[in-house]
Amino acid sequence: PEISVMPIEIFSQQTMAGITKSFQNHPFHLVAESPWPILISCTLLYTVIGVELSIQGYSANLLILGLTLTLYIMILWFSDVNAEATYNGNHTKQVKTGLVYGFYLFVVSEVFAFISIFWAYFHSSIVPSVEIGTNWPPLGITPLNPYAIPLLNTILLLSSGAFITLAHHGILAGNRSWAIWGFIFTIILALVFTGFQWFEYNEAPFSMVDGVFGSGFFSITGLHGCHVMVGAAFIIVSAFRFYSNLVTRQTHIGIESAIVYWHFVDIVWLALYAVVYVWGSTTPD
Repeated sequence: PEISVMPIEIFSQQTMAGITKSFQNHPFHLVAESPWPILISCTLLYTVIGVELSIQGYSANLLILGLTLTLYIMILWFSDVNAEATYNGNHTKQVKTGLVYGFYLFVVSEVFAFISIFWAYFHSSIVPSVEIGTNWPPLGITPLNPYAIPLLNTILLLSSGAFITLAHHGILAGNRSWAIWGFIFTIILALVFTGFQWFEYNEAPFSMVDGVFGSGFFSITGLHGCHVMVGAAFIIVSAFRFYSNLVTRQTHIGIESAIVYWHFVDIVWLALYAVVYVWGSTTPD
């Protein structure tokens, strides 16, 4: 019987085509299909609806469910990203550069979010309208003492920024104990800060429905409080990855992003403390 022999040119072309299909010829990471983006968007919607229902006096069950599911999906999503970076080797130099640029653009968007809400606060406080008695704070509103819990929270948050800097220095210097203790104290101070702010909310002589002063105060401080909780979760994940030896002193983009985010939270709090607590709560003569 005749045996057909494939020409070497055709064989080599087909072989090379198969090889190029199995290896990408670019340094970028094409993300595989993932259920986490759509799922976390749904849980965030549940959370926002739960917040609104809680403000209106309804049960907080939907809020708790939304927060729990969001946290669970974040853990699963972070695990996938960690596997892509650590085990699959998908985070090339170009991918890391893109992650850094993307994170800084995210921080810029957060800056503009706070600018918008500060703008609304200044709009109501610099020239108070006749509806609130042309005074700021409005008549009948007793502002919080800026030199009590707010000042303590300022000290706590600035101290946490110093400890997260210590953790970063420990990573760069190869001092594991410095890094771990820096992470631990940062997380503890963040939780204590959140606890004091919760206590302040419960003891405040006004609420969110007390006109523009109450809504402005709780909107700004609440938005910042959400950023503190997100930043604390960011640092907890970074501390776990460092403790599990999943990062090195040369490559720890996730940890550096968490540190930048935490310093951003510190800077926003300083502006918030000066504007809302000190200047905005000064009772007119």
